[in-house]
Amino acid sequence: MKDHNEQTLKEAISKLLDVYRLQNGLDETKLINKWDEVVGDLISKHTENLFIKNKKLYVKLDSPALKHELSFAREKLVQSLNKAIDKNVIEEIHFI
Repeated sequence: MKDHNEQTLKEAISKLLDVYRLQNGLDETKLINKWDEVVGDLISKHTENLFIKNKKLYVKLDSPALKHELSFAREKLVQSLNKAIDKNVIEEIHFI
């Protein structure tokens, strides 16, 4: 039985992340790290930069043709990326 001040390490880390408002940043980093896995090697090789701002993922690509093709798969990519980390971190993707 737990004493009043006892908690698991997982609970303590979770509270720490909440208190310092770090959970969103951690989730965003996890999502960005899943990009290569979700899109595959071909697209990953043409990706130059990724960042998230206001629940929008910005993806800089080096190929205008690929940017055009991926614009048709935006919704599916949003769903796949959020599913990869089991959280709704992004709502949109913008290709730049």
